[in-house]
Amino acid sequence: MHAVREYLQELGTHLSRNTVAIIGDHTILHAIERLFQLTVDTAIDINVHLILVENISVPDDYRNMFIVLGERNVLPYEFALRIANSVGLRNKLVHKYEEVLKKKMIEDMKAGLSQYHEYLKYIDEYLKLKARA
Repeated sequence: MHAVREYLQELGTHLSRNTVAIIGDHTILHAIERLFQLTVDTAIDINVHLILVENISVPDDYRNMFIVLGERNVLPYEFALRIANSVGLRNKLVHKYEEVLKKKMIEDMKAGLSQYHEYLKYIDEYLKLKARA
């Protein structure tokens, strides 16, 4: 989880800039794309670990990994539905499914930034609860 915190800190620094300035700086643009991908990928790794430890049937895709954790009360269900959408942006960036509109991508990343901070809080709470059990 330490890696996710580092990615979020660096991503936050870059995303605090003006959207037009980010779009105009290809180095920063590529950096935030990669940092966002790393954030989502590392969260997916955390999800896989929790799913295996809790002996939950492994979902067929990354998006559903968040949702199944919501169904099992590892994450609040409504939150799990919202953060699961970040997998779609990650897939667009990684697989180049379609042309990503830069302004929309940056707005989605800014929203995702706060969601991933919240995700870490929920995972921390869950792990502390499990440690006490």
